[in-house]
Amino acid sequence: MTTPTTAMLPYRRRGEIDYDSLDFNPFVSDHPEDAMDQNDEMDEIIGVLRARFTSFGSRPDVFLNRETNICYDPNDLNVRISPDIYMAFGVDAQAIRERRLYLPWEAGKPPDWVLEIASPATAREDVNRKPGIYARIGVPEYWRLDPSGGRNHVTALYGGILAGGEYRAVELTTEPDRILKGHSPALGLSLCWDEGWPRFYDPATGLYLENWRAEAAARAEAELRAAGAELRAAEAEARANAAEAEARRLREQVRRQQ
Repeated sequence: MTTPTTAMLPYRRRGEIDYDSLDFNPFVSDHPEDAMDQNDEMDEIIGVLRARFTSFGSRPDVFLNRETNICYDPNDLNVRISPDIYMAFGVDAQAIRERRLYLPWEAGKPPDWVLEIASPATAREDVNRKPGIYARIGVPEYWRLDPSGGRNHVTALYGGILAGGEYRAVELTTEPDRILKGHSPALGLSLCWDEGWPRFYDPATGLYLENWRAEAAARAEAELRAAGAELRAAEAEARANAAEAEARRLREQVRRQQ
């Protein structure tokens, strides 16, 4: 599966932003204190998505973020929402970073994919308030993951596809391996809940994606095993050659004694 590709939309700045007039600091994360409980899950998801879709941040047309607020009123930038993780394809990522805010009317489109990870402080808002806002903004997919298994979000995993101004639940399955998963058309992958841990499953290959550190470690281990196998093969060949040479020497010695 390849990264979704679309022509990068031009970024259309509408004047300068008066950051001093904002009632929040866009240069500082405003996630709640208990968001630290989500850090491991967020790091895992960001790591996988960054490797899969942004080529480790080098793609200029993919914006992946967990800090930047999305503003949704051009006349009042204080009207905002802060997803745990979101991603947009076909946008000018560097221009968005420079603004420190995601402004859909400047970026040319809303984000394509949003995820909220449950915490006690934000769970009610994730379930009751945020879906309506994301629908209003026009985010095509809204996802929730609850590491607790549903104590905060009611369900361990939820995916919604925007249709008719509201989100319709993605069908969840445990096939083919009893791990709960739902397919994301935006990503071409299935988001999974594996005993509280987030994972991504590629139905095209039947394999789970690992974060880049795990993949790098696996590659290094595989290369080490391959190098070890080559060394053992070379040593075996050397022993065989030595044995053959010794056999020839002995045969020649016997021939001379006859």
